[in-house]
Amino acid sequence: MAEQKNILDTVSLWLVIIGGINWGLVGVLKLDLVETIFGSIAILQQIIYIVIGLAALYMVYGTLMKK
Repeated sequence: MAEQKNILDTVSLWLVIIGGINWGLVGVLKLDLVETIFGSIAILQQIIYIVIGLAALYMVYGTLMKK
């Protein structure tokens, strides 16, 4: 039987995908989309990075607990 995903799983997946794409762009083009979109609002940038990091930790935890 296939596992059902809840909304937190889906949101976390999308945040990690978006974060990965952003880091890829930073590495290849030196283009940080978060900084480009939110400009000089440092606290907002920091919150976004924290939320993406928490989403990644949630996904790691979920993966480890399935084993």
